[in-house]
Amino acid sequence: MEGVVVVGGGWAGCAAALAASKTGLAVTLLERTDRLLASGLVGGIMRNNGRFTAAEELKLMGAGELIKVADAAACHRNLDFPGHRHASLYDVERVELPVERLLQRHGVRLLRQHRAVDVITGDSGIEAVKVARGEGGETLIPGDCFIDASGTAGPQANCRRFGNGCAMCIYRCPTFGPRVSISVRAGAHEKAILRQSGAPGYFSGSCELEPTSLSPPLRRRIREDGLIVIPLPPEAFSEQKELMVQIKACRQYSSETYSHNLILLDTGAVKMMVPYLPLPILRRLKGFERAIFRDPLGGSRGNSIRFSGLIERDGKMMVPPLKNLFVAGERAGLSLGHTEAIVTGTLAGYNAQRLLRGRELLELPRSTACGEMIAFTAPGNLPGGAAGVVYSLSGGPLWERLQRHKLYSTDRRVIARRLRALGLLQIFGKP
Repeated sequence: MEGVVVVGGGWAGCAAALAASKTGLAVTLLERTDRLLASGLVGGIMRNNGRFTAAEELKLMGAGELIKVADAAACHRNLDFPGHRHASLYDVERVELPVERLLQRHGVRLLRQHRAVDVITGDSGIEAVKVARGEGGETLIPGDCFIDASGTAGPQANCRRFGNGCAMCIYRCPTFGPRVSISVRAGAHEKAILRQSGAPGYFSGSCELEPTSLSPPLRRRIREDGLIVIPLPPEAFSEQKELMVQIKACRQYSSETYSHNLILLDTGAVKMMVPYLPLPILRRLKGFERAIFRDPLGGSRGNSIRFSGLIERDGKMMVPPLKNLFVAGERAGLSLGHTEAIVTGTLAGYNAQRLLRGRELLELPRSTACGEMIAFTAPGNLPGGAAGVVYSLSGGPLWERLQRHKLYSTDRRVIARRLRALGLLQIFGKP
């Protein structure tokens, strides 16, 4: 048995590889670059709003290892800021290596600088992934089951194609080459998400400043408090207020609070909760006179364009009509966030090994926060050609549904009782 091949080493791919390997299967994780976690290296927000409930569900269902890694790397805990309760901010500079060591302890074969470029298919689905290696040349990675966790940012052609730039330089497309979806290569149906302008994809809701470029007093405040809310003069966002609302993937960052205030979070870098802001405007503010952008390196007009295309899948994360392909992360639906990626990756990896062992696949019930997220954000909920909205457990309609249906809780005993009644305690620890 060749086992499971996971394409993409972000939070979703790492979760999928871990879930499959814990049951004793051979797992190979292919990552295009030389680092794990992808946008997790510039994100850092966990446990805010409904993500707290989902994180606790994962732990109780036996898939809490990555949640514990993020918790251990947290530099601030239990923060409240506009639209968010009890958030945790992990240090983006400290989180990657513990994830790598966790995968290695569970026997995951990690192949970095191995970029998937095509697939070999047969009657049973995908038979192998064709990979371009960092040192040159191509090779085939065979498997019995495959998981597409390749993400949606890039490729390099998006740098000016859709209006601004995919300047999410943590993905380093020019260095390691553009991402390729094995689902698309295998013939799976892909849906486009269009902004109101008609352009594909959305922007991330934040960017990063280099901490040392801020004034020492401002930098100290951010490090000590974890967050700062700075009221802006009316003219600061007047030129781009409507644009900001229309292009953000994160709906909760489109409120007036984020138009009238500059909200900064300490994630090791200084996370600024706007997609981008022209430096001449930013440098008018006290403490920002010498500010520079850390990432994206495109500066004050760049950010990541993501969610340009989604893969049709079912509630078990399987990609029909292919018989041995699953999908996870941003490719898998209209959900945004690290916790969301870990949820979809975990279910994909768990079901991959169930498939290979001839067992019934698991579909999480909608009476759980994780199950509701997977069902609510399925690509099938997006009408063909219509403008899409990306959801998260922390904001917008999905967050409202969790509260309305009493799925949100910070009481671990309440969450445990619900999962026990559903027979889901430690489910991901069982082959």
